[in-house]
Amino acid sequence: PAGQWPELPPIGRPIGNVKVFILDDSHQPVPAGAAGTLYIGGPCLARGYLNQPELTAEKFIPNPFGYDPEARLYRSGDLARYRADGNIEFLGRLDDQVKLRGFRIELGEIETVLGGHPEVRATVVTVQGAGDYRRLVAYVVGASKPGPTATELRNYLRSKLPDHMVPSTYMELERLPLRPSGKIDRKALPAPDQSRPELENIYTAPRTPVEELLAGIWCEVLKVERVGIRDDFFDLGGHSLLATQVVSRVRKKFQMEIPLRVIFEAPTVEGLAVAVVEALAEKLDPGEMADLVPLY
Repeated sequence: PAGQWPELPPIGRPIGNVKVFILDDSHQPVPAGAAGTLYIGGPCLARGYLNQPELTAEKFIPNPFGYDPEARLYRSGDLARYRADGNIEFLGRLDDQVKLRGFRIELGEIETVLGGHPEVRATVVTVQGAGDYRRLVAYVVGASKPGPTATELRNYLRSKLPDHMVPSTYMELERLPLRPSGKIDRKALPAPDQSRPELENIYTAPRTPVEELLAGIWCEVLKVERVGIRDDFFDLGGHSLLATQVVSRVRKKFQMEIPLRVIFEAPTVEGLAVAVVEALAEKLDPGEMADLVPLY
C-alpha cells in the first residue's frame, strides 16, 4: 500500500534472468537494511559500452559470485538496500554523494529541499574548491525576477537541514547548462567568484588597526576579496579547519594565544578583535593600547 512506502517507492524484486546484488566497497554483500551499491548481473546483461573500453572496465566488473570467468556485474551507481519484505529500496545516486569535512552528504537531498522554496524554479548543488577550501555551492534559477537572495535561501535551508549541508555560496543563473541528453552539465557551471558573498549584514569596514589586520587574515584564509567586521565567519564559507588557520595566523601576527572557541562564540572580526585587544592589554602599556581602541 502507498501509505507504507518510504519517501521513494521500492524498486521491487529482480525479474527473470536478472540477478541483483547490493554490495559494499569491498564487493561483499551487505546485510538486509544496510545501504550499498546496486549491481546487476545475469544473462540479460550487456557486454559493455560501445567503443568505450575505459567506461566498460569501470562499470562492468568480474562477477565474484559465479564460476564463469567471463561473467560480469554492472555497477549501477544507485545506492539501495533490502527492505524486510525482500523488496529493494532506492536511496539515491552515488554520483551525488560527497564527503565533506568528515560528513557524507547527499547533494540530491539538498537540491530537493532547496527546490521546495517557492521562489526557486531549478537548482543544482556542487562541491567546489580543493583541500580545506572545498565548499558547497548552490546554483539557483529563480521562479521570477528578482530571485530569492542568498540570505533568504541560506535561512530557508537552515530551518530544514543540518549546518554541514547548508551551502556557503549561492549563484543565480538564467538557466542551468544542459548536455544534449538533457542532463545538467556540471562542468559548464561557472566557478564562484572571490568577492564578498551576499550577506544579511551591510558591509562595515575595519575601524582600527587590529580589525584591519584580522580582516586581512580572514580574507587570506577564506579566499575572499574583502570582509566586513560584522560578517559571520561561517556564512563566508568558514568551518572548523579554517578556524584553526585563523587562530594560527593570529598567534603569529600578534604573538599571543586566542582559544579556538572564541571564533565559534563570536564569529566576526569585531568579536575576535575584542578578544585580541583584551589579551594585548595584559602585555602592552596604556600608551601602546591607545591606538587599538575602536573609533566609534
